[in-house]
Amino acid sequence: MTSNPKATQAQTTKVNGKRVRIITRGGKVTIKQAPALEWELQAEQCRRLKAMPEYGKQFLLVGGMEAGRRGRQEQIKAKATGLTAGHPDLTVFLPGGKVAMIENKAENGRLSMEQKERHTALAAIGHTVEVVKASTADEAASMAVALVRGWLADNDNAVAAAP
Repeated sequence: MTSNPKATQAQTTKVNGKRVRIITRGGKVTIKQAPALEWELQAEQCRRLKAMPEYGKQFLLVGGMEAGRRGRQEQIKAKATGLTAGHPDLTVFLPGGKVAMIENKAENGRLSMEQKERHTALAAIGHTVEVVKASTADEAASMAVALVRGWLADNDNAVAAAP
């Protein structure tokens, strides 16, 4: 059996403690930084959102780990205690009892069927769910900060417009 010399192969590994993507195409090897993992996007978002002066005064947040790997017994416990497949990664509590959520997707990530169904159900009862697609943790954090600032501004405008 002969191999295709034009075939592309890719592998992600660590080199000097950093995740890299090794791509072999037509005999040529290229190494580039691997895209950020979703948990890394979320961790940087939490760090940056908690550093905002409004945090604790105008909004709070809670993060979820619904996608975390679990053994059989841990899966049973997680489901029994309310962990819900497809629930967004970050829940942001805003003034006036409003709740908005952020779903993170890495560079080439796609929503699962459970996520699509959960996001649709949340929107149907009036909650905002935004999907942040980013290739770096910094980009994801900047997008999350912009979303929260917008939600706070919308909330301020709604309060100012109230009779």
